[in-house]
Parts: sequence; structure tokens; C-alpha cells
Amino acid sequence: MKNTPTLRDVGEHGVIKEIVAAAPSSLNGDDAAVLLPMAPNSRTVATTDMLVEGHHFRLDWSSPFQVGMKAITQNYADIEAMGARPLGALMALGAPLDTPVSVVREIAEGIAKRTGDYNTELVGGDVTQAEKITVSVTAIGALGGDRQPLALSSARAGQKLVAHGRIGWSGAGWALLERFGRELPDPAVQPLVDFHCAPEIDPGRGVIARAAGATAMTDNSDGLMHDLMSIAKRSGVHINVFADAIAPDELLVRAGELLEHDPWDWVLAGGEDHTLLGTTMKDPPSGFRVIGEVTRRNGADYATVDGKPTPYSTGWESFPQGL
Repeated sequence: MKNTPTLRDVGEHGVIKEIVAAAPSSLNGDDAAVLLPMAPNSRTVATTDMLVEGHHFRLDWSSPFQVGMKAITQNYADIEAMGARPLGALMALGAPLDTPVSVVREIAEGIAKRTGDYNTELVGGDVTQAEKITVSVTAIGALGGDRQPLALSSARAGQKLVAHGRIGWSGAGWALLERFGRELPDPAVQPLVDFHCAPEIDPGRGVIARAAGATAMTDNSDGLMHDLMSIAKRSGVHINVFADAIAPDELLVRAGELLEHDPWDWVLAGGEDHTLLGTTMKDPPSGFRVIGEVTRRNGADYATVDGKPTPYSTGWESFPQGL
């Protein structure tokens, strides 16, 4: 059997060649990418996030292709959450020398697939040796027109709480992988695992929401209640979620049966769905649905479900206290 080339075999320039071949861009290849001019009266939006092997993904659970897609989704969701349009992405990749070149190429192919969904490209980056595979993406976007960005501090009492995307699927997928690995006892729940490995939202929904009158928005990266509390605290309001609007669907219920776990935990605190969560006085923007309401704050709770506190509100913390 022919040996698979590693990063040690091909060197830095060989790795870069593989990435550029898998995710080509006419803007990539110089000291820095020169992006096309934005529309008049536009502002630049930038964000960065990273995936670390063993912490955010495992290659016995996720394919490298899925890792690449996830790296773009989590960054572009942050661009969309401001009501902006992604323009391009930069990737910094760290990996051990014995990493097969095919793994890096597949990560780049996943990035190319997801940036392509947004009519954007991977426009540059860097590679280096590291103890674990680390994919760090910086996304750049454009905020057009004179409307304000969809800031966390812009929710107002009397607004509707709206959402676009799945809620709870990523958390359930992670729980299934943790218990069963890839050998699922019921293939019906495979979509939950696939969604955890490569979550998706429809491109352009943040721009649509801003144009339709939304004022505040975030994406569900750390857990539904955790992220809604961020809006409520920054805006000085109370957010009440309607239980029947976010009730676990059939797949989540089935996963709960397999794991003997309450599926509401994944819905309320799972995170990494990258669902867009916004507030608006108007009808839900195209692709969004009403899941709650914004009211004046009257009491200690910033966010409730059907007017009651929920035990599932901790969410994800990169640096949990007390550990």
C-alpha cells in the first residue's frame, strides 16, 4: 500500500499549494488579498473564530471536509448576525507534521464548498506546525446602507423574537457521538450527527432580516437561553420564549429516548446550531419564525420560557469558571 504523504513530506509550500488548489481564488497568492470595493455607504464587518482538534471536533467523528464547512459556518453566522453580507475568509491552519496532506486538502475543500454557498472565496491565510490541528478563520463582510447593525443592545420591549434555523440539533448530535460514536443504534438520528459536524443556515438571512426591520440579532453558538440572555442584558429588556414554538421535534425526542436524556436540554442550552435569533416590531422576515417576545424587564430573570425560569440555561463556556 502506497504511503500517504504528510505535511513533513511536502513542506510549507506544498501545503499551501494543496490549499490553494482545493479552494482557489484569484485574490489569493500575494502578500495580502485586495478585496473588491464595497458599495457606497458600506461599512466593514470582521470576525474570527477557531476550531481546535479534540476540543471542537474529532476526526473520528467529523470528516475533514465537515470541519472546513463548520469553520466557515460559525464565522459567517457572526457576519450575518450583524445584518451584513460575507465578502471572503482568511484561514490560519496549524497541524502536526505527521498530518496526512489529504486531511488539509479536504478541510480546504469543505471551506471552498461553504464559502461558495455565499458566493465568496478563501482569499488568503497562513500555515504552521502545531501539536493539534487548529483551524482559525477570519471572516470579512460588508454592512450596506444607513440602517444600524443588528447589535445585541438594540432589542426593545414590544418586539417579537424571531429565529431562522434548527435549534437543538447540534447539541443532540454531539451527545449521540459521545455515547455511540459513529455506530448509531438508530440510523434515523443520523441527521443530528451530521448537523453537529457541519451545521447550516441559509445564506443571506441576516441581510434580509436587517432590511425587513430587525434591530437586534445574534447566532445560537453558546446555547439558546445563554445567547438570548446576552441580548436581554445588553438591551435592558426581558425575553420570553414560547415553549410550543421551540418544542423538541421527532428527531430530538428519539435521541432523548436513546440517550435517556431530556431533549429540552439540547434545545435550551445545546448551542453550536448557529440559528439566527433576532428581534423585530414587524412581521417575521422571510425564512424566520416567531419563537417569543420582548417585554420590559420586571424581576431578576432576563430570559424565561413561557414566563418561567429554566434549569437549562448554562450554555457553552470556553473558559468555565471553577474548573
